[in-house]
Amino acid sequence: MSQIGVSQIVSQTRSAFQSGITRPLSWRKAQLEAMIRMIEENQDEFSAALKTDLGRGVEEAWMYDLGFTIAEVKLMLKNLKKWTSARKVPTPIVSKPGSSRRIPEPLGTVLVIAPWNYPVQLLLVPAAGAIAAGNSVVMKPSEVSSATSAVLAKFVPQYLDKQAIVVVEGGVPETTDLLAQKFEHIFYTGNGTVGRVVMRAAAENLTPVTLELGGKSPTIVDASANIDVAARRIAWAKYVNAGQTCVAPDYVLVHKSVSDKLVKAIGESVTEFYGTDPHASKDYARVVSPRHFSRLKSMIGSGTVAVGGQTEESERYIAPTVLVNVDKSSPVMQEEIFGPILPIIEIDSIDEALNFVNGRQHPLALYVFAEDSKVNEKVVANTTSGGVTVNGTIFHMTGPFLPFGGVGESGMGAYHGQAGVDVFQHLKPVLKRSTKLDAPLAYPPYTARKFSILKKFL
Repeated sequence: MSQIGVSQIVSQTRSAFQSGITRPLSWRKAQLEAMIRMIEENQDEFSAALKTDLGRGVEEAWMYDLGFTIAEVKLMLKNLKKWTSARKVPTPIVSKPGSSRRIPEPLGTVLVIAPWNYPVQLLLVPAAGAIAAGNSVVMKPSEVSSATSAVLAKFVPQYLDKQAIVVVEGGVPETTDLLAQKFEHIFYTGNGTVGRVVMRAAAENLTPVTLELGGKSPTIVDASANIDVAARRIAWAKYVNAGQTCVAPDYVLVHKSVSDKLVKAIGESVTEFYGTDPHASKDYARVVSPRHFSRLKSMIGSGTVAVGGQTEESERYIAPTVLVNVDKSSPVMQEEIFGPILPIIEIDSIDEALNFVNGRQHPLALYVFAEDSKVNEKVVANTTSGGVTVNGTIFHMTGPFLPFGGVGESGMGAYHGQAGVDVFQHLKPVLKRSTKLDAPLAYPPYTARKFSILKKFL
């Protein structure tokens, strides 16, 4: 698509917003309901596309993309009026008689750029928040998950308002052309390298951004941890979608006294989940592209393979893999893995783990396993991350009342639940004053007596 074509699309969605059609709650409600119907009525086609792109089975396609999206949109529908209504706030005595409110209003035309790993959820959930807030939306799915991108481009105009909600397919040229346009907000999910490109482009138009990035999310396993439970929860979170999850455990720091036991239990969990041959399991996904396969395969040599390690290039298959004897300076510890390879590093103490984590960029997620509550409290209090799950993995991002987002290198801004609507609203402060009383106290000339009274109120 040419830059002129992109410009025309953005202009069209902007005109739709300026016409006022997106503002009524009835329009927003109709679009959100249509989005749910779109997924429910075409779930087989969406699932097939996710299978093509990521090798995901029907169950995982539903749980982590389709069903997750429906649940978020239903929550928005349930709370639409509440989350978009004026919010009364206290009025200071100096402004009385009067009342104060914060009135949510839509920003305008927003751009949502999605990644390939959860290509339905990570496009439609933020787009739904923008729609619920009353904006027009341009959606850019990832070209890497091309089959899913095509299905979205097919169905979005069939179900949603074609003037105000548009899908733009394509790769880097189309994304570059979109970023050259003026938007009122840009919501990007992906890696930090592209996040910097997005932020630089947004700066040209003083456009605010939400960046949902990633990083190396650590898992700390204390000597007091319930190892069997920890292993299952770590293995599930690491190997779902073949490790291609932004909040997957990237590496494990485990007390040396329980390290061998943890590695053994993770291997047993892999067998429990995927059988003795995960390659044949309908529940185990594939790496998204040959380029990512090559990158991940090269990382396996960063340590000693304790679990898995098998690969099949023609199918982009990498087995659920655990590495031990990993040097902290090895390639697998230098960049976000984003695949089914789990380095295990032994530690002598929780303080050593904290020093290691705090010596790196703030992660998107952090996990700690300990039956000793003081250890859990110490880790939470002495680390900074986008979010934390204690004695678990990933689930902190599933709660609609826990906004999901990063900090520092792992992102800025948050969404899900009400936060996913508020990010696309301006909460306009409005003070309404009465004219029945107009005390001269605030007006000049200022006498010593007036000033002494004013100082008591300010």
